[in-house]
Amino acid sequence: MSRRTKGPRLWLQPAREARDGRTAEAAVWVIRDGNRKRSTGFCEEQHSEAQKALAEYIIAQHSPATGRDLSPSQVSVADAISLYASEVAVNSARPHEVAAQLERLLDYFGSMTLADINGASCRAYVRERGKKTASLRELEYLRAAVRFAHKEGVVDRAVPVTLPEKPQPRERWLERDEAAALIWAAWRMRQKHKGQPTKRATAKHVARFILVALYTGTRAGAICSAAIRPTVGTGYIDLDAGLFYRRPPGEKETKKRKPPVALPDRLLVHLERWERLGISERFVVEWNGKPVNRINKAFRAVRDAAGLGDDVTPHTFRHTAATWLARNGVPFTQAADYVGMSVGTYERVYRHHSPGYQEQARNGIAAKPRPTVTRQKRKNASGT
Repeated sequence: MSRRTKGPRLWLQPAREARDGRTAEAAVWVIRDGNRKRSTGFCEEQHSEAQKALAEYIIAQHSPATGRDLSPSQVSVADAISLYASEVAVNSARPHEVAAQLERLLDYFGSMTLADINGASCRAYVRERGKKTASLRELEYLRAAVRFAHKEGVVDRAVPVTLPEKPQPRERWLERDEAAALIWAAWRMRQKHKGQPTKRATAKHVARFILVALYTGTRAGAICSAAIRPTVGTGYIDLDAGLFYRRPPGEKETKKRKPPVALPDRLLVHLERWERLGISERFVVEWNGKPVNRINKAFRAVRDAAGLGDDVTPHTFRHTAATWLARNGVPFTQAADYVGMSVGTYERVYRHHSPGYQEQARNGIAAKPRPTVTRQKRKNASGT
């Protein structure tokens, strides 16, 4: 089967150098759509803005079918995604992230109709994507787009979208010596030149990320985007109040809860020092004076240097914080609110770490049974 034509997508056009070696034109994000190429005007660090421009381009290029109750063969996937992007995705809590998911879906399904969506095409998408968890999340957006098209009366029925099986949740958490090994590995890591380490530190920002993640149990994305002082449009630290506002003002609350968290004194000392020394000039985690959009690549290098396996990820610190809270006997309601989980989820996943877990049951199962009082014995005792 011939490869399908890719739909609109972002491409980072490399910087162009002049003959004297100077940069004549900086790298810029452009939208590639078949043989067409359109500049977004945004540089490499403005990926989120470029994603928004792509979403607007997709909406402008695809006018959803105007008929009512059309059959799936008459409605293109691009039309369904365009409708979903313009009516639902733009109002989501993280529109830039949703735009990225829709972009990947269009790369594969953009030239299909809704009638082409079936188990075989969904499984083929998972194979081509190569990442089961990522493809699951993206196909969930495809399902949402199809259902919305049906709800809006564009298509006469919702076409089922086959999802891959959900992976088992990770339960890996760190002991304190493992956490210390990661911090020290990040702090000591140096850039290498011709196989030899130089004096240039390359992962101290990862050490700062690890400290915040361990002390608060916050997701990686919220930490990397957090400002060191109150800032419009992003989560931020209030050093005076000792609070971390993980959810940006005005952002909708989602299932991935982001309640404010009271910062421990030890972490506050670090944060105040980072700001005072200019290490965190605007954002909590910075690299060369700029916020870190993703910590994954740098973290993998630190993890390898610390001698830990690939089962340790940035999300492991969230599990670690929740586990340590349970092991220290913190009440479930407080611990769940601290890390930003529902009490039911926290209790189901972490209660077995709490002190005295099933203590009464453990002792009761081996205890000598109490003598049974029969009806006759009760009658004899009462004298009747």
